[in-house]
Amino acid sequence: MQTTFEKLSSNKVKIGFVVEPEKFDEGLKKAYVKDVKRFNIPGFRRGKAPMKVIENHYGAGVFYESAFDAIFPEIYQAALKEYDVKVVDRPELDVEQIGKGKELKFSVEVFVRPDVTLGDYKNIGVKKTVDEVTDDDVMAEIERARDRAARYVDVTDRPAKLDDQVNIDYAGFDGDNQFEGGTATGHNLTLGSGSFIPGFEDQLVGATVGQELDVNVTFPEEYHAKELAGKPVVFKVKVNSIQEKEVPALDEEFVKETSETANTVDEYKAEIREKLEKQAEAKAESAFENEVIETVVNNAQVDIPEAMINDQIDSMMRDMEMRMMYQGMRMADFYKYTGQTEQQMRDSAKPQATERVKTQLVIEAIKNAEGISATDEDTDKEMEQYAQQGKKSVEEFKKTLGEGDLKYFAEMAAMQKTVDFLKENA
Repeated sequence: MQTTFEKLSSNKVKIGFVVEPEKFDEGLKKAYVKDVKRFNIPGFRRGKAPMKVIENHYGAGVFYESAFDAIFPEIYQAALKEYDVKVVDRPELDVEQIGKGKELKFSVEVFVRPDVTLGDYKNIGVKKTVDEVTDDDVMAEIERARDRAARYVDVTDRPAKLDDQVNIDYAGFDGDNQFEGGTATGHNLTLGSGSFIPGFEDQLVGATVGQELDVNVTFPEEYHAKELAGKPVVFKVKVNSIQEKEVPALDEEFVKETSETANTVDEYKAEIREKLEKQAEAKAESAFENEVIETVVNNAQVDIPEAMINDQIDSMMRDMEMRMMYQGMRMADFYKYTGQTEQQMRDSAKPQATERVKTQLVIEAIKNAEGISATDEDTDKEMEQYAQQGKKSVEEFKKTLGEGDLKYFAEMAAMQKTVDFLKENA
């Protein structure tokens, strides 16, 4: 077999093939064995007619397509290996000559992983900035902890005020008709939370335990129940109880109940400061990494085949479908609730998918340009979090993986090593 190779563009190649007659004749024999039972020739039992008789009856080319299909995968894969190309789409065929006893001549044009023209990826002027943790930040975090530890206590000697929690029964009426979904008993509502229709909570301020009152409100114009959107309605409400939030004092008792290590207020403040500083460092590191990658990717040029983008969109859609399943929802239901079609979802995902593919290609190109590879230690580190999720050691986790999985983790480790290289040289 003879082949020729031509690069049509940065992401497309053309491979020409000249296959010896004997190879195609071999394919014809395989096609005959595979397809003979499909032919019904007078005078012969089905599947017993000779090849020549079938060709005379249906035409000389009756087996050509099947013969081509029989030999194509082997010779195509051999050519891809010879020229070291990674295809990303199905090839477009152009058959120039085909026939029994003749050389098979054809060519394929196929999209491949594109060339990447790297721009600057060192000394790109990106710096990491860590936000300072102030005393106010520490006290704000402590106040949130105190608020989480707060409890509600009954109030009987005063009317309800903002931030109180009231327990109410209510029924909603549109004129004289009680509307569906507007009734509840024993409902806890924090006044000022904004969790009810605008104006509802404000009218309960000043109410007392046992009081019954009418609350007049108007549903928003964009309310999800269209039959109530924009309508004035009345809720008949009974106040069953009033409770106020009791926030614990910032003292040693609170510290010991809240912290696993601190015993005094000062120790607790130091613990909170350390936690916030770690969070600030992690936030800054993530922002720094994202900016480095974004800058490097924007500095590069690459012509991405549409097939690679579509593959990424497929992956994103599968991930979304899995998330929906975990929430007990089907994608069909999601489309119904959001009013979107699958095609609209795919169209909206395209910019993100394109950016993901470009990022992967650029990082991979830098990895190759710098000769970065993963050591066994790097790969083990990449596996560590997955092993921990399964409550296994890395060595135990490895035993559950196939060769392809091990290569995947090695590649992921090399890619992360490349990102670390970029950050060190930014």
